[in-house]
Amino acid sequence: MKKILPYIMITRPLNVVMGGVTILISSVISKYNGPINVIVLSTLVVVFYTMGANILNDYFDHKIDKINRPDRPISLGIIARNHALIISIVSFIIGTLIAMQLNKNSQLVSIGISLPLIIMYNSKLKNYPLIGNIVVALILSLSFIYAGVIFENTRPLIIPSLLCFGLTLIREIVKDMADYIGDNALGAKTFPIVFGKNKTIVLCIGLSVLLGIGSFIPFLTGYYNIFYGVSLIMSVEIPLAVVVIS
Repeated sequence: MKKILPYIMITRPLNVVMGGVTILISSVISKYNGPINVIVLSTLVVVFYTMGANILNDYFDHKIDKINRPDRPISLGIIARNHALIISIVSFIIGTLIAMQLNKNSQLVSIGISLPLIIMYNSKLKNYPLIGNIVVALILSLSFIYAGVIFENTRPLIIPSLLCFGLTLIREIVKDMADYIGDNALGAKTFPIVFGKNKTIVLCIGLSVLLGIGSFIPFLTGYYNIFYGVSLIMSVEIPLAVVVIS
């Protein structure tokens, strides 16, 4: 078990589970009542793509992780970089083969958009201030759109996708501030390094306020019910308040 655990941890299992849960929740929101195997297959696509993306991230960030994330399997020398790359590629291949069993429009989102973005982000785009953050937010928010295309009911998933984009963008910028020392030591060009921590804090607060106000509009206009309002407060407004206050 001790030998297997590092290979599980490098996938970042919590992120993998959250990705799969996104599809399950989306099936409920979109009121899907079709074959259960469609839900299973689409969930597996997200699971394997998420695994591949997380491992690929560790592969490219191995030097920075020695400073910022010294507990990661590659940083500890438990998993060799080339082994990690192979596992990442295999994960992407499995995810792609499964994706090809689903409808053509969903293949455009998963294979044609998400996969190239994942690879471009990890290999190149993460080095551009804010652009990398936006790409990560876009990749995660596409999970809802992907589900909507799969379940042939995209409209009710547009707002969750936008909320996911906003929250992820803020989270990624905050993470860049936390990783400032390691990123700066190895010449990364994140927003906090290029523009400074003070401007980054102002940006995070501004984005949090905009998202906090904007996310209530669907509830106030009657697009969503009281359940949305309560869920919004618990899962969006409170975390945003913490970001603003801290």
